[in-house]
Amino acid sequence: MATAASGLQIAAVRPSFSSSRRLFKAGAAILGDNCKAALWNKLTSSCHMSSVIPLQRSFTSSSIQFDKFLTKAMSEASDNKPASGLPIDLRGKRAFIAGVADDNGYGWAIAKSLAAAGAEILVGTWVPALNIFESSLRRGKFDESRVLPDGSLMEITKVYPLDAVFDNLEDVPEDVKANKRYAGSSNWTVEEVAESVKKDFGSIDILVHSLANGPEVTKPLLETSRKGYLAALSASSYSYVSLLKHFVPIMNPGGSSISLTYIASERIIPGYGGGMSSAKAALESDTRVLAFEAGRKYKIRVNTISAGPLRSRAAKAIGFIDMMIDYSLANAPLQKELSAEEVGNTAAFLASPLASAITGAVIYVDNGLNAMGVGVDSPIFEELDIPKDKH
Repeated sequence: MATAASGLQIAAVRPSFSSSRRLFKAGAAILGDNCKAALWNKLTSSCHMSSVIPLQRSFTSSSIQFDKFLTKAMSEASDNKPASGLPIDLRGKRAFIAGVADDNGYGWAIAKSLAAAGAEILVGTWVPALNIFESSLRRGKFDESRVLPDGSLMEITKVYPLDAVFDNLEDVPEDVKANKRYAGSSNWTVEEVAESVKKDFGSIDILVHSLANGPEVTKPLLETSRKGYLAALSASSYSYVSLLKHFVPIMNPGGSSISLTYIASERIIPGYGGGMSSAKAALESDTRVLAFEAGRKYKIRVNTISAGPLRSRAAKAIGFIDMMIDYSLANAPLQKELSAEEVGNTAAFLASPLASAITGAVIYVDNGLNAMGVGVDSPIFEELDIPKDKH
């Protein structure tokens, strides 16, 4: 991916445009805003920036003048004018992101990057979190987080209740059906959600699995119960198999499916217990098999992103996320804190035609920490002249 990204030409342009609610809805989707926002600069960090003469473009559905330099990551300046560089152009594509329940996790960041590239966004939210999530959206609590590089707000076309632990209604125990947190919601099993999306929209192009749960994640593996271990695999790995099984029949050929994994699948991470390391290992193995099966039968690409540590609400449940971030800062080849947007931008690349030959892959987005064999912050290496950034 790094090789492909290194040739990605990003051109700065100065458009004049207008829009009602969604700027560039029918026009070009933009990634970057004068490179001023660090969150969006991550995409350009692996790309060649080329200066071009500012352009004046107008979009007919407009009424607002936007006079800023924008980082253009689209291929077509217009129907008649080809843009310089390679495109991340997802206009006309529809994405379903499973596992978005707030605005600070990887799922949200992936949704934003896909939206910035022009994709229509559908999300699946865990049923007990649905009311709070939808209420926060309505009240504008997420508006600041919804801002895209062109100044518009990310639009979520529809939010579906989803519990990916259950394939169909017959799998749901009576105590869950009677649980008040599920009251008022219906059609939230994987099979039912896929059917609802088919009924509402007909098809999708991009499927994202951004969910995991290990009820005993804080327990060492030796102290993990069978029930806790199997629950971790069910929610964190088999849920992806189930999602793809039910959604792939409504995915358009050439589509892309993406999940999120973690380096604990192949390295020892003390404290990441409860069977979660096993679940991530299973997820990566399944990615390879699903890439073959979905590729041969449906022409769908299947990849997973191994993301570094992030201070999300979900990660804080593990209890030592701050330590892992500090460790990464001290030991990774790139000494900087990973942003959710860097993972989102990678997902946008994987979902785009630029990654049309990439499938069955684990893509590391962790500042290079996966490549390290030792922790260079160890006192053993005090005598070595190892370059270090001052934090």
